[in-house]
Amino acid sequence: MSLLVVGSVALDTVKTPFGKHNDILGGSAVYFGVCAAHFTKVNLVAVVGRDFPKKHTSLLRSKGIDLRGLEVAPGKTFRWDGEYGWDFSDAKTNSTHLNVFADFQPKIPDEYKSSKYLFLANIDPTLQENVLDQVKGAKLVACDTMNFWIETKRKQLLKLLKKIDLFFLNESEARLLSGEKSILKAAAAVLKMGPKRIIIKKGEHGSLMFSKGKIFSVPASLLDSVVDPTGAGDTFAGGVMGYLTECGSLSESSFRTAITYGGVMATFAVEDFSLNRLKKVTKSDIAKRLKRFKSLTCF
Repeated sequence: MSLLVVGSVALDTVKTPFGKHNDILGGSAVYFGVCAAHFTKVNLVAVVGRDFPKKHTSLLRSKGIDLRGLEVAPGKTFRWDGEYGWDFSDAKTNSTHLNVFADFQPKIPDEYKSSKYLFLANIDPTLQENVLDQVKGAKLVACDTMNFWIETKRKQLLKLLKKIDLFFLNESEARLLSGEKSILKAAAAVLKMGPKRIIIKKGEHGSLMFSKGKIFSVPASLLDSVVDPTGAGDTFAGGVMGYLTECGSLSESSFRTAITYGGVMATFAVEDFSLNRLKKVTKSDIAKRLKRFKSLTCF
């Protein structure tokens, strides 16, 4: 069974209290794909410019990610420049250069169109729906979003949500989309918009999962230090979707296990810049961290 992700591949410039790195590998599809590849086969659809370093495509292929859907377009790769303070809350964006990503029109290879598991990463909801028109009969369709799309493409996003099985968003996005300050009321309102299940990411405070009549809360795993939180949310989603694809079950128990794996995988992503830690993770590392997490949360 394979998992299809459609999103961004980028070159990031990131500054945190632990240093600054220029033009490092990033993007929603990258973090998601490298994480999910620890569990299942991943097919990736995105666009890069001709300046995209070959070492990065080699890395992605080495992780077993199929890149037949990675378009190389004339121009420069999408670039983002941001920085974090000591509290590691939302990043301050210094600059965003969409470059070839500005004209991205996802073209799903024929081999991917029968994908049973699909993740629509954080891109324009119009493009997310365009992908859905190309991929038929998926067993599980999940998507992510951001404040910008909620504010500028609300109508398109609401149309999309009626077709979504699993919706990822953070606390501020849930409140903005719903107009509710209470996270419980916000979740109830978002569920009424169409998705069968939602996961609200709470950063260092873990995550919450809501479906009809059910709520599941997962605390965050404790870490000695956080170096760079870029991509943590996409890594989290990669863990969730990767596990669900691998196990092939959509039971409540499977979703609860999946969200736990998502949280564990996100802890690896934040321990270093870019993919530096995540790309070195082994199955043994995952098992040990999951065991430690269980010991912290069992009573």
